[in-house]
Amino acid sequence: MIVALLIDGKDQKAEGGRTFDRLDPVTGTMAAQAAAASTADAERAVASAAKAFETWSKTGPNHRRALLMKAADVMDSKVASFVEAMISETGATGLWAGFNVKLAAGVIREAAAMVTQLGGEVIPADKPNTLAMGVLKPKGVCLAIAPWNAPVILGTRAVAMAIACGNTVVLKSSELCPATHRLIGDCFTEAGFPAGVLNVISNAPQDAASLVEALIADPRVRHVNFTGSSKVGRIIGRLAGENLKPALLELGGKAPLVVLDDADIDGAVNAAIFGAFMNQGQICMSTERIIVDQSIADDFVAKLAARANALPAGNPREKVVLGSLVTPEAAEKMDAIIADATAKGGKVVAGGTRKNTIVTATIIDHAAPGMKIYAEESFGPVKPVIRVKDEAEAISVANDTEYGLSAAVFSRDVGRAMRVADQIQSGICHINGPTVSDEPQMPFGGVKASGYGRFGGKAAIAEFTDLRWITIEDAGQHYPF
Repeated sequence: MIVALLIDGKDQKAEGGRTFDRLDPVTGTMAAQAAAASTADAERAVASAAKAFETWSKTGPNHRRALLMKAADVMDSKVASFVEAMISETGATGLWAGFNVKLAAGVIREAAAMVTQLGGEVIPADKPNTLAMGVLKPKGVCLAIAPWNAPVILGTRAVAMAIACGNTVVLKSSELCPATHRLIGDCFTEAGFPAGVLNVISNAPQDAASLVEALIADPRVRHVNFTGSSKVGRIIGRLAGENLKPALLELGGKAPLVVLDDADIDGAVNAAIFGAFMNQGQICMSTERIIVDQSIADDFVAKLAARANALPAGNPREKVVLGSLVTPEAAEKMDAIIADATAKGGKVVAGGTRKNTIVTATIIDHAAPGMKIYAEESFGPVKPVIRVKDEAEAISVANDTEYGLSAAVFSRDVGRAMRVADQIQSGICHINGPTVSDEPQMPFGGVKASGYGRFGGKAAIAEFTDLRWITIEDAGQHYPF
């Protein structure tokens, strides 16, 4: 069965019937065969969205809310289908896949709650007898580009608020999970959304660059949102800028978890284990640097290593905590990171082994500048412990990165933790909690090379609307000439 394009509310083949295969990273068998869209197919999707915008942008908020709520219910009913697709396409565990669906349905419901928050304001005018207003209006056709690592959450987040605000959307699915992303389109179609409000197109990996460039250049596309690597995000941002289109970019991370000398060590270990190894560390806000005061480091590392060594890893269809990395290349990258760190003085205190795409939970103690693991986003279950002499050095190390998405600080003194958190350069910071956390109503996004703009709740309204100045004036007012 081919995963078809969703254009104008219907299953459609790609131009020339072209397809591409996505293989299961664990078994090597076919996970999905998907339509490989051409630039002509992308143009058809944009045309459908542009036509639908004419009426969808004028649809009342309560009707939009009702359809969104129904889409969330449909998504809830498709848990089994989403879980099966995610496991096969990305190697995720059933736990992570199920959580994806639950949170994504919540994202849709939060978007539904926002439809009556698209207000504005009356602004005092200097002109007599003038009513001046700031009014929010939908932008038009929005291009959404979603990744594979949390595909239901991030694919849904890319489209839900845009649609709630009265826009229409073309979702370009990830080449690594076309079936999972297409299921999102099915949820909206089955909920009764008009044809063209949400279109979903898939593409072969070799066509990604040309397809994205064509979509961004299309004059009918008025906004771009992208979640993915900082490397690709720079390209998306450049293309959007060249075409004078706003972009919302949620990019890579190197999240620090700072453990101060007065921290609850057991609590910090719990947070580090969860933040470092959920979804094999393949989350943009995964704990990528565990920064520990040297006075408590020995005790902390011993407990952390024991917990990491106890985490079962294997085929995600079995009872495991760590499933597969998304590709063989991603798994091989872990070998290179470990080899580099150990050659430069790092010590593997947990894990360090790999079987095909299954990598055990790995902790490298005594990580330091000059090691790949210190600076590069591993995006896998290999994590460094960096020992520091005091609070000031902990802050310096936390900021010694081009990234700035998520962070965490552990201390029994909340006031102290707040002062430290205030000095960490990140869009998100949790005190006495893990770096991995998300709720539909929260402003989500980063600074520096982690991107700009915010998904989530009221903050996202500004991303998907234009603020217009409108006046009602006295036709008989006085002019100077």
